[in-house]
Amino acid sequence: MRFIAGIYEKLQRHPKRIVFPEGFEPRVIQAARQFYSLRLGVPILLGDRTRIKESAAQLNVPLQGVRIINPVESEELDTFIKRYELLKRVKGVVGTDAMEVVTKPNFFGAMMLAMHQVDGMVSGTNEITTSVLRPLFQIVRVAPLTTTVSSCMILELENERIGERGVIFMADCGVVPEPNLEQLADIAVGTARLARHLLGVRPRVAFLSFSTKNQAENPLIGRIRAAVALAEKKAREKGLEADFDGELQADTALVPEIAAEKYRDSKVAGKANVLIFPDLNSGNIGSRLVQHLAHANAYGHILLGLDRPAADVSRGANAHDILGVAAVVALQAIDYKLLYPGAGELLPGE
Repeated sequence: MRFIAGIYEKLQRHPKRIVFPEGFEPRVIQAARQFYSLRLGVPILLGDRTRIKESAAQLNVPLQGVRIINPVESEELDTFIKRYELLKRVKGVVGTDAMEVVTKPNFFGAMMLAMHQVDGMVSGTNEITTSVLRPLFQIVRVAPLTTTVSSCMILELENERIGERGVIFMADCGVVPEPNLEQLADIAVGTARLARHLLGVRPRVAFLSFSTKNQAENPLIGRIRAAVALAEKKAREKGLEADFDGELQADTALVPEIAAEKYRDSKVAGKANVLIFPDLNSGNIGSRLVQHLAHANAYGHILLGLDRPAADVSRGANAHDILGVAAVVALQAIDYKLLYPGAGELLPGE
């Protein structure tokens, strides 16, 4: 809880507005109430007001401080529909079709985010990833000077010898199935930048593989080595001070004693705080294994590369997980332009 407690403390000095499109979901209601109780900001639940109040009553959760907006009754609906019709990415969707789309909670929430009516969005407890990402990609768009949207998981373990006093960033665990060379480098730099922003330390980024500095020729290993070099180049161009190394096996990346045996001459081996997986299969599997086998607190998936802060939480997330993700998203909003210069300056369609 050290990491997330620090996030809460920082956010209490700069409270933010977070929209939760799945307003009727019990776990979301509990998380929203805690968000307000901890003085982290204003939680906004989307959905039918009566249904949300009934769910809260069954949970015995007071809704004081929690805003509820029903998209179909919102005063902003006409404005949102007109804005949606202007989007180049959805050209030709107008009238009743546009209304049908915009009143869907994830689309309405994404529009609130794009129009700066909220500071961040958290969804996914009852939705598949594509249902969360599609509205964000259509409405919020990719951040300036960014080509890859990905995600990362933040895991907080009891063992403080691992990562950064027990905190590890893992990517990509939720968006890009088979990243190419450019995408793999972008994922590494984006995750390192977030780690630097949240932890305030130099990111030590390990590109994971089935081997550690194997001299044998293998196209999979070759891609990782090339991605390391490209990530270093991209980081320099963005002014990000970080260490990158790979290919590294997971134990070599994390355990000092093993790193001392296998690969001593590295700034990353044995002390990595950011782990980059070669593909989505390994990333998703690896992060979930750590979460459940090590009983780690997991916060994600934090989306990287969007113009505004957002997250797609796992359908297996509990209220504590959702609260933590909301806090991370909200904290990003404080200085989001430090992560993505120029972010949020243009409205969709302009």
